[in-house]
Amino acid sequence: MAKKPDWSKEEQAVQAVQLAFDLSNDIQRAFRVSAALQDMTTADMVRKVLQLPYRKNRARPRLTITLRDEDFEVLAKKYGLDPNDRAAIRQRVAGELQAFARHYLTESDQ
Repeated sequence: MAKKPDWSKEEQAVQAVQLAFDLSNDIQRAFRVSAALQDMTTADMVRKVLQLPYRKNRARPRLTITLRDEDFEVLAKKYGLDPNDRAAIRQRVAGELQAFARHYLTESDQ
């Protein structure tokens, strides 16, 4: 007889309630900067301040961006690539973001 799948985590996620707070830009920036300096997500920083359990390290540290078809066309033109070669575009975007971060970090050291 097949074992019934464990849905307890999914059930807990469905029961969770997401809260949004309208706070000033300065307060939001303070949380984002503090979280970034501690390699945490902003949500985990809020949980830490509220003394709730939180992840000590990011599960998957990554930057995200949503790109439309038009964005791929602009980027392909910028990099001299085929707009349909999204893997190559993604690779070039990652390189550009890394270059920005390296420049930013060395600039702030001065």
